[in-house]
Amino acid sequence: MNYAPISASGLQLGWANWHGGETSAQLGAQTGANLSTVSLRWENEGWTADGVIASDKAHFVLRLSAQWAVQQFLLFRDLDEPDLWLANSGGGRWGEMNGAHRTELDGCVDIDLAGTPFTNAIPIRRLPLLVGHSATLRVIAVDVETLAVTIQPQIYTRIDTHRWRYSSMALRGEVEVNVDEMGFVIDEVGAFRRIKNF
Repeated sequence: MNYAPISASGLQLGWANWHGGETSAQLGAQTGANLSTVSLRWENEGWTADGVIASDKAHFVLRLSAQWAVQQFLLFRDLDEPDLWLANSGGGRWGEMNGAHRTELDGCVDIDLAGTPFTNAIPIRRLPLLVGHSATLRVIAVDVETLAVTIQPQIYTRIDTHRWRYSSMALRGEVEVNVDEMGFVIDEVGAFRRIKNF
């Protein structure tokens, strides 16, 4: 494992959208439409990430294996039932809740949501990269507003022990992030900053 293990009691994380000039105290006090949060809990020999993207008025649930491979993804917007439900068989075969096989997604490993940096922590925690090494992944990018699902090749490069770069054609060029001792994004300049109280 690249980074420190997470306590079995779980973890809560939150980020505010980047707005230049705030102090740490101001960021810690932010609430409302510019927050994304996630609560991690250990259950049934894997991790469940329960998150909110307030700007999109969306709630997501990711089921991850102990090795941080995505097993299930559910996205909720206005209804009690998920608007989108995807599951990975473990062999890279993806399907929907109704049993429909999504052949175009087969071979993908990760899910990417633009409204939270949490989904970038999944490959960061899982990839056994040394400093200076890169990996190219086929990622399922989900548009929360339209429910469009597309495949994006993304490149993850470990720049330093706690610094990563990722890029794809859909991103604003290359993005560099600082991560904490557990591999979770602290800040992504121009996009997100970690907050302490939410």
